[in-house]
Formats: sequence, C-alpha cells, structure tokens
Amino acid sequence: MDRRGFLALSATALAAPSVVRAQGTPGARSTLKFVPQSDLALLDPVFNTALVTRNHAMMVYDQLYALDGSFKVQPQLVEGHVIEDGGKTWRITLRQGPTFHDGTPIRAADAVASIARWCQADVLGQNIRALTEEMVAVSDRVFTIRLKKPFPLLAEALAKPSSFCPVMQERFAKQSPSTQITEIVGSGPFRWVASERLAGVRAVYQKFDGYVPRQEAPSFLAGGKRALVDRVEWHTLPDAATAAAAMQQGEVDWWEQPSPDLLPLLRRNRSIKLEVKDRTGSLCMIRLNHLVAPFDNPAIRRALLPGIRQADYMTAILGDDRSLWNDRCGFFLPGSPLASEVGLETMNGAPDYDKVKRNLEAAGYKGERVVFVVPADNHRLNAMSEIAGDMFRRVGMNLDYQVSDWGTVAARLSNRGGLDQGGWSVWCNTIPGVIALNPATQSYLRGPGKAGTFGWPDLPKIEALRDRFMEAEDFAEQKSIAEAMQRQAFEDIPYLPTGALTQPTAFRSNVTGMLEGFPIFHNIRKE
Repeated sequence: MDRRGFLALSATALAAPSVVRAQGTPGARSTLKFVPQSDLALLDPVFNTALVTRNHAMMVYDQLYALDGSFKVQPQLVEGHVIEDGGKTWRITLRQGPTFHDGTPIRAADAVASIARWCQADVLGQNIRALTEEMVAVSDRVFTIRLKKPFPLLAEALAKPSSFCPVMQERFAKQSPSTQITEIVGSGPFRWVASERLAGVRAVYQKFDGYVPRQEAPSFLAGGKRALVDRVEWHTLPDAATAAAAMQQGEVDWWEQPSPDLLPLLRRNRSIKLEVKDRTGSLCMIRLNHLVAPFDNPAIRRALLPGIRQADYMTAILGDDRSLWNDRCGFFLPGSPLASEVGLETMNGAPDYDKVKRNLEAAGYKGERVVFVVPADNHRLNAMSEIAGDMFRRVGMNLDYQVSDWGTVAARLSNRGGLDQGGWSVWCNTIPGVIALNPATQSYLRGPGKAGTFGWPDLPKIEALRDRFMEAEDFAEQKSIAEAMQRQAFEDIPYLPTGALTQPTAFRSNVTGMLEGFPIFHNIRKE
C-alpha cells in the first residue's frame, strides 16, 4: 500500500483524537477548534516572523494601519494622520476608546515604543529608522514622526501583514527585539489564555470583551474586527491522519493545511468544505546561510541552480494538481505586476546533477559540512527538505540532515554562529505571497547582511536596486528595476526559489464568515 492509501485508510479508521475530545469545553457553538500548520512555539512576532507566530499575533495584537481585501492601506488603531513639512512630518492621531487587555488605554507612547522596537528588527522598519529624525508622543493620542526626507510608504510599512508592527504596551516594547516577549497583554480582539497553554498540544484564546472595533465592514485585516466566538482553541495533532479523523467526526472545526493525500477523503464528507482562502498563497524557497561556508561563496550558491526543478518541490507538497501551484516562480509573486521570466532559464529543466557537481568543483567546494535543519512536523517544509536533501546528496555535498520539530528549528534559525556553535547551513521556507508583490516588502530579497532576516545575505547590488525602486516615479521604471533585481538575484542567490502555491483549507460547514487571506479569526461564527 502506498503512502496515500495508508493515510486515507488510517484517517477513516481512527477514532477522534482524545487530545481534542478530552477538553470538554462547554458551549460547543461558542468555541472554535483549529488545527494550525505547526505547533505555536514562539509568541513574539517581532522576535520571530514565522507564519504560525504571525497568525497567533494577529489575534492578540492590533495594528496602527492594516491592509484591506484589495491590499489598500486603511487606518486601524489610527483615527487619521496629517502629513506636513513637504512630506517629512507625519502627525498621527489614535482612535478614542481602544484599550489593552488589562483595561489600560492604548496611548501614543505605546505606539511610539512599538514602532521603535519593530524598526530595529524588520528590514523595511530599518529603512524608516535610518530616515527618522525624531519620533515622539505629543499627547496620549497624538504622536509625530519627523523624517530626514519624505517617505511616502510609511503607512504601507506599518500595515505590513507579515513581519508586522504589533501594538504593545510601552513596558514590553521597550525590550530588545532580540529578547522574546512571553507575557502577552495584547491590543487585539482575542486575549491570550496563558494558564491553558500546553506546549506541543494546545493554545487557547478568549474573546476580549473590551475590544473596540472600527465601524467599517471587515475586509482582510482592516475594518471592524469582531470576535463572534467566545473561545478559540489551537490543537497541535500528531499527524495528518489524526487531523483528518478529527475533522470528519466534528472534533475540530478548521484544519489550516490539510494533507494533499487526504483531500479526496475530505471532499467526500458533505459536512466539510475545502476552499482556497489565501489567493496570493506562498512563495517557497531553499534558504542558504550566507555567513557560513560553503554558502558564503556566491559561486557555490549559483552552482546548485541546475539541480532545481520547481515542479518536484510543488508535487511533494501538493501532489499533481497544477491548479494549486506554479513552477515558473522567480523572486516576485507569479502573475503579479512585477513578476517576470528573467533568469528562470537557469533552472527548471530536468535536474542535471553532473553539471552541479562540475559547478561545485569549479566554484571551489572542498567538502565543507552542510547542516540542513528540518522540521518534521511542518508538512510543507519537511516535503521540500526531502527533495532538497536528496539533491545535496546526489551532487556530493557533505550533508548533515538534522530532523527535529518546528519549535527547535525556529529557535535555532536566529543563531548566526558557526556550525560548531549550533549554527546552520540551509533550511526550506515559505513566505506569504502578499509580501512578494514588490521589493519594498519582499524581505527575503534583501541584502543588508546581519541586519537582515535569517540567512543574512550581504548583497550591495540588490540593495542599491531596491533603493532605486523606492524612489522610482512611475510603474515602468519600477518594472524595469524589478527585472534588474531578479536578474541580479539569480547571480547573488539570496535563496533558491522552488515554486509558488495556494492551498485549500478545510473547515466544517457550520463555520461561516471566514475572511479571505491567511487564517483570520475575527468575523467567524459557528452556526
């Protein structure tokens, strides 16, 4: 029996998982039970930008500005702003009424501290920090940002949907972004129930009755965020078959990323819906550590390109349904205005491992150890890692393939040390497609060195092109610069692109009001 048949049989035969059933939460219609893509290991979205952490943080923290369903910036905690001094001074006023989960009002001082902390960690925030002359609270509801020169994208930066700027209390936001905040006194529509947290098993959220939503209709992350269930439980289940059985028996309400092997089984159940909610999906990649040999050598990074066929990675994640994935993926979201075919000719043929071997020898590879960190409990990353690991072995690299859980991998990624200091060489990753629409927010197409995100590429040519993009005056110029950036990226290799995908999410038919985008928990009802 093949793996697909085994999983389907197991899912049919398994009883509902006791880890969910045993909770016995009163008020089934007021409790939403959710199976996330992986366990929630880290709670601070500034300290760690993992998507599971982002999804959690969007429940408990609010933003100053937010994107609507058309990806337009809207005020969220902000009432409005005035731009003065030729674009160099922003005077921002907060809404009257919103509070933190301890009942204290959200003040301008909290907003200033939250922006300052985020600006230290985020690559776009670092641009704002470098341009800022002064950021100060003028009153409890008003703060000003005085810039050295105009930065029209300030609101867009503060509205980022990933690696976002959460509004925290000043006392927490004063902490270094390199130190994780573990106590959550949030600003969003749900509050964190720390007493019910069980690592590796469960995370619990309660509706925050004191939340003051905007009056507009909800649209993606903007508008009125109304919690319509009293309680949300995240359940980390041991495997896909267990999750499928729990879905079929109504023990859980929503499975974020159902295994493609089990989609036919789930489709046969009339009480379960399968829908693609996030139309921008995800970009997939092999991320290389530029600080550690051998991938500190750009020629060695480039040498791997003939070994990449994106369809292999996409099939490993989602099977043969091409409607769910794209294997003509560069460094921008396929189909978006700035996407192009530039450089794609360097990869995507049948993998030529002999050519990769010759390339590695010519580039000076000397058998250095390659530590590949792999989270077995994340289907997407594990599936890609198996394909990439096989390539590394076939081309003769000295592979140390280290499998653990997502929490262990996530904690390790921030280690910039050598391999003898617990560092790493390579990992597989996905990023939200919405951040790959342009160079301003595509944080993995950056080269600021140690100031950047995990992998820390130092790529001055790409950085110079990005600076030009930020100052471009029309779309034609932006398009030309984006093509130049992609061409340069296939020389510098900030990462190896392995495709783009969308994925159905599975939810019970009595769950209504689910918004478009990644998992968003406000506006959801259980009928």
